Amino acid sequence: MVVAGGSGRRFGGPKQFLPLAGLPVAAWSVRAARSVADGVVLVVPPPDRGPDGPGTGSGPDRPGTGSGPDRPGSDRVPAPGATGEAALGADTVVTGGATRAASVRAGLAAVPAEAEVIVVHDAARPLARPELFASVVAAVRAGADGAVPAVPVADTLKRTEGDRVAGTVERDGLVSVQTPQAFAAAALRTAHGRSGEATDDAGLLEATGATVVTVAGDPGNLKVTRPEDLALAGVLLAGSRP
Repeated sequence: MVVAGGSGRRFGGPKQFLPLAGLPVAAWSVRAARSVADGVVLVVPPPDRGPDGPGTGSGPDRPGTGSGPDRPGSDRVPAPGATGEAALGADTVVTGGATRAASVRAGLAAVPAEAEVIVVHDAARPLARPELFASVVAAVRAGADGAVPAVPVADTLKRTEGDRVAGTVERDGLVSVQTPQAFAAAALRTAHGRSGEATDDAGLLEATGATVVTVAGDPGNLKVTRPEDLALAGVLLAGSRP
């Protein structure tokens, strides 16, 4: 499952449908997910969710409107709801909800009941390598309820109160977690059955007492959050091609 349901507030718009090296950002994520998946479910934003929230997404740059990504001279890419679903390459496209967890639950409803392992990937991570997908899936098949890629924290971490430093956080044992994340299907469905909220699906499993393990993450697995990240992703993709 590739989750592309966000409104891109920090970016200034739904960056997951912008062009990156000839394809929409989300299409790169779908391609990578397909390396281990029998089928890919893509979760897209509800039609009334623009970059500023419900009811504000009808302007010319709103993906999914006929006046935006398809207009002559536009540098936008057609997105779900307009003409872009086929270009994204998913087997199934579903509409997400108001939160990330709600969007994943919408995607889960479209995953076949016989699936034993479910991979959840953020569409805004277009540089995730197939090897990373294979690694988290292998960890689940080895017996874990969930597996997440983790990168050790390198920076010094400070706790603040406003603009005042209130203390230094000990970073031993701290990691930065990425997607793709893989889960035993039953464990993921149970965790989402509680209708909880978390910043990632592993957090929901942790709340149930399930076993979540880490695999080596990839520092190059960039998350597109700001416009400069999209430019960097383009450079990295170009550099990875023969």
